[in-house]
Amino acid sequence: MLLITGAKGQLGTELSKLLPDAIAADVTELDITDRAAVEAFVKKHEIDTIVNCAAYTAVDKAEADIALAEKINILGPENLARCGARLIHISTDYVFDGTSCRPYSENDLPHPVSVYGKTKLAGEKAVLDNAKSAIIIRTAWLYSPYGSNFVKTMRRLGAEKTSLRVVCDQVGTPTYAGDLAQAIVDILPQFREGHRGVYHFSNQGVCSWYDFATEIIRLSGLNCRVLPIETRDYPTAATRPFYSVLNKSKIISEFNVNIPHWKESLEKCLKQF
Repeated sequence: MLLITGAKGQLGTELSKLLPDAIAADVTELDITDRAAVEAFVKKHEIDTIVNCAAYTAVDKAEADIALAEKINILGPENLARCGARLIHISTDYVFDGTSCRPYSENDLPHPVSVYGKTKLAGEKAVLDNAKSAIIIRTAWLYSPYGSNFVKTMRRLGAEKTSLRVVCDQVGTPTYAGDLAQAIVDILPQFREGHRGVYHFSNQGVCSWYDFATEIIRLSGLNCRVLPIETRDYPTAATRPFYSVLNKSKIISEFNVNIPHWKESLEKCLKQF
């Protein structure tokens, strides 16, 4: 039996749609930070595979709420890894510091510069230290029609305002949660006992948050100007990587997953709104 944790989040919702026979559990059904609860749940439902979509993702709040971020992003994955099931765990581009000038590969040394990034990296280590079979997928700039995300925020603000100021000096690649969910579905039949590895997945292409916002406003047909600003003009509690483009060649070659361009996927997602 397959278990999806964090099932009411963006990725968990998309994955649950593609895997209707899986057990979809959110925090109300299963608190992954409770080791005894995890062990009992896995035993009761005869879980052999887990896709962990649960995470503390409030990047700026994490700077002050360190204990809760550590609990969810480190202890939770460790508990899942210890239960003996095959585990696909979702991580982030924020494990890198953003000082590279070429797409990050899985062999590049992580160096997170925020509490969120540090807890996610520690969560990866907890998974690899404790799971016999584990696939870690780092992703970036996740969005969907569900939950809170940049696309929904830009659409809301674009309908309310005549102009928006968006940072142009942070570069990466958006990821449509539906595409990542499909990639996970494609990987599951190929996930053998004893397989362990770290992989990168985002949509293809490269853009800044400004580029991304401009395309969101254009495709949404909103009459709102998007103005480029620098990171220093928009201070935040957490430091963001300036460059976090991910190299996806490993996941493509090993699992033969299809990865659309971010513009194509954005258009596909917006048609659902």
